[in-house]
Amino acid sequence: MQDILDVIMEAENAADPAALLRSLAGVPVPASYQGMVVREDETAMFDGLATRDKDPRKALHLQEVPTPELGPGEALIAVMASAVNYNTVWTSIFEPMSTFGFLKRYGRLSALTKRHDLPYHVVGSDAAGVVLRTGPGVTKWQAGDQVVAHCLNVELEDAAGHDDTMLDPQQRIWGFETNFGGLAQLAIVKSNQLMPKPAHLTWEEAASPGLVNSTAYRQLVSHHGANMKQGDVVLIWGASGGLGSYATQMALNGGAIPVCVVSSPEKAEICRRMGADLVIDRAAEGYKFWSDEHTQDPAEWKRFGARIRELTGGEDPDIVFEHPGRETFGASVYVAKKGGTIVTCASTSGYEHQYDNRYLWMSLKRIVGSHFANYREAWEANRLVDLGRVHPTLSKVFPLEQTGQAAYEVHRNAHQGKVGVLCLAPAEGLGVRDQAKRARHLPAINRFRGV
Repeated sequence: MQDILDVIMEAENAADPAALLRSLAGVPVPASYQGMVVREDETAMFDGLATRDKDPRKALHLQEVPTPELGPGEALIAVMASAVNYNTVWTSIFEPMSTFGFLKRYGRLSALTKRHDLPYHVVGSDAAGVVLRTGPGVTKWQAGDQVVAHCLNVELEDAAGHDDTMLDPQQRIWGFETNFGGLAQLAIVKSNQLMPKPAHLTWEEAASPGLVNSTAYRQLVSHHGANMKQGDVVLIWGASGGLGSYATQMALNGGAIPVCVVSSPEKAEICRRMGADLVIDRAAEGYKFWSDEHTQDPAEWKRFGARIRELTGGEDPDIVFEHPGRETFGASVYVAKKGGTIVTCASTSGYEHQYDNRYLWMSLKRIVGSHFANYREAWEANRLVDLGRVHPTLSKVFPLEQTGQAAYEVHRNAHQGKVGVLCLAPAEGLGVRDQAKRARHLPAINRFRGV
């Protein structure tokens, strides 16, 4: 592994780093590598505990794993940096189910996919790094390419997936429903998961938008989601967080009017730094949408809706960007305007949503389910980062061996924006290939880096 890292580090100061990185084609691939895993024999370790009391630090382990055989249409990448997403938290606390069921089902698909059915699961759905090898049939990428990976793993052997790859019956999320994920020194991806790394970003900055940026793009901008247009009022829950911070940027860039909902003065200030003027600190204003564990309080929905209209000059949200789930969904359905759209994913506060259907059907509202993004949407979202229209919202970076702590902070909502992880990169700040472009965007990068 050191030989690979030596070449990549030498490229940091090379006059032609791309040419130097091509030499990785001749560097031997190690027989094993370090990856962050959960173990099948530990899936019952949190039985009987409340979700909040389950500690990812106890389930995530850094261990040496064999380098898998590279298959047709695949690429092996040296992972310089990755990031923690909520699916890493779910995997590490074995909720709502163990991911080993995903791996077993995938393993039954073919002799090639059987590699994924192992007693350990290398996790992680984000990565920035360098291509080391490509399998048969790969023509777009070669050893030495500097890339980021999106997390759509799809077989594309079914007609259902060719209009929208997210509808393919064999669509999976890499590093969550497949093995060999990005929180590791090496990773296996399908070659159509790869996209060019924005040259003005560091490795950790480039790794952090991946999953959440693409998810926000499909959910808010794409015609498969809310199809946002200029002038739309967009209510964004968790607007300073890993997902919401990208939705906020897209609303602002697209000429929409974001109403940012946060839970602290510090998070409210983050939204204002991003350029949002309309911010609701739900904790400071004391919204309690549930009067007890089983009963929602419609009076609080109404108070919340009145507050939104106060900020917008009397307008209700055209779009509600939903991802907390159970805790907020009733309020989201209520406050959306007549004919408006509630677009939902994730459900980090619970999957069983309750709402008053009268406010949906009688006001002609619609609920749109959204899940990650297809390849085109992921590519367009990455292009916005490359253009400097969307910036990484990276607040903290951990070394690979402290991934458990990073996941713990995300689980306890003790983070802002995205939490990055250095894999092979020995330090932060490496990987910038276009210094002039970085200088142009540096004020915004620094502003968003504080998120």
